Amino acid sequence: MDIEITKTEILSDNWYTLKKVTYQYIKPDGTVHEQSREAYDRGNGAVILLYNIKNKTVILTRQFRIPTYINGNESGMLIEACTGLLDKDSPQDCIRRENGRRNRLSD
Repeated sequence: MDIEITKTEILSDNWYTLKKVTYQYIKPDGTVHEQSREAYDRGNGAVILLYNIKNKTVILTRQFRIPTYINGNESGMLIEACTGLLDKDSPQDCIRRENGRRNRLSD
C-alpha cells in the first residue's frame, strides 16, 4: 500500500505527544483515499512474557490504568505482561529495568 502523510498536527505535548496525522493512500484499484487519525507517540517499548518453567505458568503484573478506571473498571487495575519504554537502552535492558522496578514496588 502506498501511503503519503500530508499533514501532522500536535494536539497535546503534555504526558506524551498526541498527534493528528492526515494521510493519503492508494488502493490497489488506483483510487486515492484520505483519512485522519489521532495517535499518541510514546516512543518505542519492549515487552516480555515471563514463563515459570517449574510451575508451567506465565508471570504477569497488575497495574493501575486511568482509561479503564474512567470506563467503569472500579479498581482501574489491569493484568499485563511486563513492559517498558525504551530510553537509550536495549529491549533486554529495558525489561530488566522494568522488572526490577515492579519487584521493588511489590515488596
